Amino acid sequence: MTDRRLPTDRDMWRIAAPMILSNISVPLLGMVDTGVTGHLESPTYLGAVAIGGTIFTFLYMSMNFLRMGTTGIAAQSFGADDNDGLRVSLGQALIVSLAIAVAILLLQVPVGRFAISLLGGDAETQQHAATYFSIRVWSAPGTLANYALIGWFLGLQNARVPLLIFLTINITNIVLDLLFVVVFGMKVDGVALASVIAEYSGLLVGTAFAIDALRHREGHWPLARLTNLAAYRAFFSVNASLFIRSIALMFTFAFVTAQGARLGPAILAANAVLMNFQNLTSLGLDGLAHAAEAMVGKAVGQKNDETLRYTVRLTLKWSLLFAAGFTVAYALAGPLIVRILTDLPDVRTTAMVYLPWLIASPLISVWCFLYDGVYVGMTRAREMRNIMIFSTFGVFLPAWYLTQSFGNHGLWFALLLFMASRGIGMHLGYVRRPTARLKDVH
Repeated sequence: MTDRRLPTDRDMWRIAAPMILSNISVPLLGMVDTGVTGHLESPTYLGAVAIGGTIFTFLYMSMNFLRMGTTGIAAQSFGADDNDGLRVSLGQALIVSLAIAVAILLLQVPVGRFAISLLGGDAETQQHAATYFSIRVWSAPGTLANYALIGWFLGLQNARVPLLIFLTINITNIVLDLLFVVVFGMKVDGVALASVIAEYSGLLVGTAFAIDALRHREGHWPLARLTNLAAYRAFFSVNASLFIRSIALMFTFAFVTAQGARLGPAILAANAVLMNFQNLTSLGLDGLAHAAEAMVGKAVGQKNDETLRYTVRLTLKWSLLFAAGFTVAYALAGPLIVRILTDLPDVRTTAMVYLPWLIASPLISVWCFLYDGVYVGMTRAREMRNIMIFSTFGVFLPAWYLTQSFGNHGLWFALLLFMASRGIGMHLGYVRRPTARLKDVH
């Protein structure tokens, strides 16, 4: 039987702390990739890895629904003590992950050519980028399966295994980067190969822990729910909505980058520097959102509205404290961070003009981060999708259009209004939810 007592701060941090550490490990890997290629004899190698990395970031971010959807479904099965349901949630996620990965591998040639031509670069850079893509694309089965495993373990209130998966992937990748490029003299092929091996190393770790976890849970694999396409209706209903949501989110941030480029190179560079503040905020607040996903999903599985409401208040408290901490830190150390990130005078000066938007951002963004976790736990993906679409096309784009005369200030205003719209929309949907809904999730 799962624990039915009200969650505590310790319960929340048992999930949030490992996920925050996992998030922090990811930028470190990017720095190493940049470092090893940035010291090669030609800058085309660095540009090629940047192009290839951008392609896979976009590709895999759009597949993040595999992680989010699996967390909510698994957490509800965990809360309901449904061990067969836990097996189904993992099995369906892995099968769908494999199917998508096979499609990516079959379409790799046209996808790679289109993406590289879209991102541009000179002929030599594109050639190296094509080499990087042709190797790293074979990581797709491992990467997507890892998404499913990480989501499943979070649903079981277990963030230690996802941390081990992340650390295995990133440490293996870093070591192999240095070995292949620095010791063996490989170029972009070494960086790509390191990523492929690292993903499958993480998959071995995750699979071993999943087998062990299921060994200790009585139950069986309901093969009919894994082989019958109709049994995937709930899975696809949740994940299709999350996929559309992710595309709308990526569109918004890509639009900010594109419009910044139109405002000139100094604005583009300054916005890239300032976006690091937003990314840093997400590293902390996402960890708390992951805790909300798991704990809310468990409460929904138990059909316990009191625990659900208490969980939301608990994670909201810590999210607001974190957000306030980020705001104070940016207000005090923001100029220093800008100076650390760039030594170009024009970019520094420009970034300082728009820094106040990033100082305000944590307290505005915190609501949508938190409620993303709450809604994932409740598997209310359709509402998440609708709110994201409205916030993108009904709030962000009109706000940008009406404030174009304010230049980059208008662009940042529109982005923060987009964040606020998502938070407000999900908050209103949450407080208006019918308690009886908890009785109908399965």
